[in-house]
Amino acid sequence: MEANGLIVSLIIGALAGWLAGNIMKGKGFGILVNMVVGIIGAFLGGYLFGLAGISIGSGIIGALITSTIGAIVLLFVVGLVKKN
Repeated sequence: MEANGLIVSLIIGALAGWLAGNIMKGKGFGILVNMVVGIIGAFLGGYLFGLAGISIGSGIIGALITSTIGAIVLLFVVGLVKKN
């Protein structure tokens, strides 16, 4: 992966984390941690969609949707673990 691709992926992941934190009201951990969760969620979303054989589409919008869904799943799981 080129440096530009990595930077774009990190920006998309950070934006996805912010979106996921807003969607999952009360499940967020603040803007910076949500951005990190979004970056991790981007990888998780790509992995889960790949396992399921689902393709949202290519480009920035598809990556943002996939990353946001991955971040939502991660926030949900972390919220369950944090609750116990």
